[in-house]
Amino acid sequence: MVAFHDGGVETVALVALARTAPAALLTPVGTAFADRFARDRVLVWTCLIRAAATGGAAAVLALGGPKLPIYGLAVVATVAFRLFRPAHSALLPGLCKTPFELSSANVVRGLLDSVSTLLGPLVAALLLELSGPASVFVTSALLSLASAALLFRLSYAAPPRGLPQPLRLIAHEAVDGFRALARYRDAGLLIGLALAQSLTQGFFYVFVVALAFEQLGMGAAGVGLLVAALGAGAVASSLGASAFVTGRRLAALEGIGVILWGLPLTLSGALPYEPVVLGSMCVLGVGNALVDIGLHTLPARLVPEELLARVFGVKASLTALSIAIGSGITPLAIDLLGIRGALAVLGLVAPALAALVWRRLQAIDAKIAHRDDEIAVLNRIAIFRPLPMPAIDELASHVDKVDVAAGQEVFHQGDHGDRFYVIENGEAEVFGDGQLIRTLRSGEGFGEIALLHDMLRTTTIRARTALRLFSLDRRHFLSAVTDYESSEREADALVLDRLSAFNPAH
Repeated sequence: MVAFHDGGVETVALVALARTAPAALLTPVGTAFADRFARDRVLVWTCLIRAAATGGAAAVLALGGPKLPIYGLAVVATVAFRLFRPAHSALLPGLCKTPFELSSANVVRGLLDSVSTLLGPLVAALLLELSGPASVFVTSALLSLASAALLFRLSYAAPPRGLPQPLRLIAHEAVDGFRALARYRDAGLLIGLALAQSLTQGFFYVFVVALAFEQLGMGAAGVGLLVAALGAGAVASSLGASAFVTGRRLAALEGIGVILWGLPLTLSGALPYEPVVLGSMCVLGVGNALVDIGLHTLPARLVPEELLARVFGVKASLTALSIAIGSGITPLAIDLLGIRGALAVLGLVAPALAALVWRRLQAIDAKIAHRDDEIAVLNRIAIFRPLPMPAIDELASHVDKVDVAAGQEVFHQGDHGDRFYVIENGEAEVFGDGQLIRTLRSGEGFGEIALLHDMLRTTTIRARTALRLFSLDRRHFLSAVTDYESSEREADALVLDRLSAFNPAH
């Protein structure tokens, strides 16, 4: 509104570009700090910077100062906000214990985003009507401060971080986010598919105006109504997702969401009637919610934890670029094909891409479902139970399966210990100095004493029935257990309990 009164539509466009371009360029670099330091503190700083920028803009505006500083402060606030989202996406998995918790948390986050998208403009409009633009900036500053206060209360098991590298290497670290998309191809595919949705979002920003003014004759109020229909669909979808999303088949859900971003545009071109278009916008909102659930859950499970913020930062940067490209292409397509023709053609871009990669999406879901089964077994072990989800997910990715016939030894007392075992199915007997000590059953683990204390095996483990074991090598087992204080305490208590029950002869 400030830019519009200052110079009309052209000034609005310039300010929008000035806000978006620096954010797109700086986000990959800024998120590298979230992979260096505690992510909750990075989030706090982004909130405080945004609060200071919007508060400063409110002060300049209230005092009748020049507009240029207000635009500059708006750019700073936008950059801070763009850094917040990737860092938040990277932090959230560390606050969860299971894959279901992570997918559920992202459903709730999607719901809150949808509600905010729906209510935010309404609140801003009310404030503008009652008070003026300065009150909108003040409200934004207060909300940012409230977010920072909530984050100060956050308590979680932060993953270990090495010593920070020299600051001059931060640009090199930012590039690692781009490299990760090529190295971890499943995550790259999911983010690439989401960029097809962002491209379609760019189409939508132009089409919604063209539909409201030129095709349906709804005027400016029609633009708001169509956008509100999208928001209502997203809210309804997020509410529904909370009832049926189990954490599985999220890649397919993302693919369906991308399809639902495109087909409603094609339908609006084929049947340009107000009820049809309003319904299509609601369906488009449903697609938006489905894309967000898969997009913010699966890459966090397919990329190493220490790269997550940078990967999400790259995604945020490329999203801004995709939206800009989509917005630029659409007027050309309208000039060439007309509104209805452009809707029909451009609306098919995202669905076609989703159809091309559908089998890959199903393969990703199958791989994730298999890992979820392994996590469910590992989480039955007391020493793994305190681990945050990224740690247990990483551990599950290194599981080897071992089959042991009944009567066969897994290892012998006095052997060198190099692996930890978890019983998936079957029973095993524990012998110490030739005497039966106890029987291990499905969901129990063994072999931790030799690994944690760097000593020879203290007992013999023999299969009482046919065994199906999960096996973890020393390096991955010790890394998971000793990197987190709560898990290390559980391991120490277990070792003490087992050694007190049996002290091998020396």
